[in-house]
Amino acid sequence: AAMPGLLLGDEAPNFEAETTQGRIRFHDFLGDSWGILFSHPRDFTPVCTTELGRAAKLAPEFQKRNVKMIALSIDSVQDHLSWCKVGSVGRHRRNLHCCLALKAGGKGHTEQSTGSDLRMLNFRAGTGRYAAKVRALCTDILKQVFVFGPDKKLKLSILYPATTGRNFDEILRVVDSLQLTAYKKVATPVDWKPGDSVMVVPTLADEEAKKLFPKGVFTKDLPSGKKYLRYTPQP
Repeated sequence: AAMPGLLLGDEAPNFEAETTQGRIRFHDFLGDSWGILFSHPRDFTPVCTTELGRAAKLAPEFQKRNVKMIALSIDSVQDHLSWCKVGSVGRHRRNLHCCLALKAGGKGHTEQSTGSDLRMLNFRAGTGRYAAKVRALCTDILKQVFVFGPDKKLKLSILYPATTGRNFDEILRVVDSLQLTAYKKVATPVDWKPGDSVMVVPTLADEEAKKLFPKGVFTKDLPSGKKYLRYTPQP
């Protein structure tokens, strides 16, 4: 039977885990910050090594945005510490804010239980030999990115195959959009970058929009004559 993973708007599970920087409880770790959790099939995988290095290099940019990052893996903390010394990861590892790979711990936890808590498996496979193979594929091949808000709710989820490296510049761009649209009555159009014009949300009446956005609201002309594409300079 099909089973969705962690859905947008769902609250993050408040798991406990041993990390390379000590034991954490996830909600306490986030505090009033935003959070990014990105999973890896295991330590020392080539594509993931490049991703971890890039995440470490960009960590100061995420910190400027009040975002804490955690990489999740089922391997041991000792393996994580060794992985941190590899190549580009090692050069930037001090930038990481308690964000290297996790191993679940505590009463009743197994090494894979943190991933299970986050419902990274996208469907329920049932039981038996076939089900075990399906679950192994899910945990060993797929890579997730979760973005949580200060309210501990899931704001964004991206699923990657093992062969495709994640784009952390895009994840940074998405965080900028999520934070802007969380606090302002705007949306970001296709290919938006910080500093570009944004769109006024459809629920906002024209008169209210004019008061709310003193820099002005302009409407894009469409062949249909409809006036629903309303833009304003980024507030």
